[in-house]
Amino acid sequence: MTENIRKLLILTLVFLGAYFIPFESNYVKAAIMEAFYMLQYYAREHVLTCLIPAFFIAGAIANFVSQGAVLKYFGAQANKLLSYSVASVSGILLAVCSCTILPLFAGIYQRGAGIGPAIAFLYSGPAINILAITLTARVLGFELGLARAIGAIIFAIIIGLIMATIYKKEDQEKTAGSFDMGDQEENRSPYQNILYFVTMVIILLIMTMNEPADADSIWALLFDVRWYVAIGLLIILGIMIVSWFNKQERISWVESTWSFAWQIFPLLFAGVFVAGLLMGRPESDAGLIPAHYIEALVGGNSVQANFIASIIGAFMYFATLTEVPILEGLIGSGMGSGPALSLLLAGPALSLPNMLVIRGVLGTRKTAVFVVLVVVMATISGLIYGNFF
Repeated sequence: MTENIRKLLILTLVFLGAYFIPFESNYVKAAIMEAFYMLQYYAREHVLTCLIPAFFIAGAIANFVSQGAVLKYFGAQANKLLSYSVASVSGILLAVCSCTILPLFAGIYQRGAGIGPAIAFLYSGPAINILAITLTARVLGFELGLARAIGAIIFAIIIGLIMATIYKKEDQEKTAGSFDMGDQEENRSPYQNILYFVTMVIILLIMTMNEPADADSIWALLFDVRWYVAIGLLIILGIMIVSWFNKQERISWVESTWSFAWQIFPLLFAGVFVAGLLMGRPESDAGLIPAHYIEALVGGNSVQANFIASIIGAFMYFATLTEVPILEGLIGSGMGSGPALSLLLAGPALSLPNMLVIRGVLGTRKTAVFVVLVVVMATISGLIYGNFF
């Protein structure tokens, strides 16, 4: 009965939208086109270079990472100091957005990681990569860059601990059940497994590189030759796969990768489309909610301004590093320093597409708790920061 009610509500909403939306309005037409532009932008900029490598890494985690190792370092019974320390700083080297982190999160969670460390990893991945922190400090000021780095690490730990406390019983049941699953014997040494995963992660990092501002730096040189390096590493990875893995392992890896892709892609694309419809692309003002309305709501350092900035950050999609130039424009239009930090702490780690996928992994209730925690803590952090700077 509940499922039928849900279907009826969906059909009703679709009917009401088709009946009442003024498609003849140029304003609505522009917003709809903006949604398709956003979807195209995401497909061109992120699917091949970010998501596909992340899906393969997630599939490898699901198949080739020892469940005992996951439980040892990230399980509900693991040493909290170790597990949360590792999870909370994991994003320093991963220059990924809130969507690219999802397959990796799903991989370690389904492999047995406790919800606390898994959530800490999910938050920290896109929130504190070293490129984003550096760019924030250079463009928006050292104080804001430092506050973002410290706030993101503290956020990851606190939110993870709160989630682990709320769902402690479920975590314990999950851990107890996971010990019944035996790990298959492997023909590879631990060093071969490490080299295999490190190669895939380096490929992901290279393919997600942004062009450095300094054209004479070592990073700029690496950026210029990144595709040659990536192709070379892909050839090495192919040799590893043929030499170190048997046919059944390769098939299982591809099947797991496809499973993650099928679970995540539809929700992700739907979320990106809706985000584009509502707010437009980062450089555009053609969404249903114009940017100048947002600018008017986030001036000063009131509770309302920080809360609205957190909400906007939580639902708006930010590609990696795009939040910095967006914030630069908003600050120039009157955005307060507190709301700027609120958006920085909520935005890169959450988005509407991200929420839809997390719901598919964790369920509605856990996802709602996670989103509320991020928004509330981002609001409080912005208020505190705004009173000092």
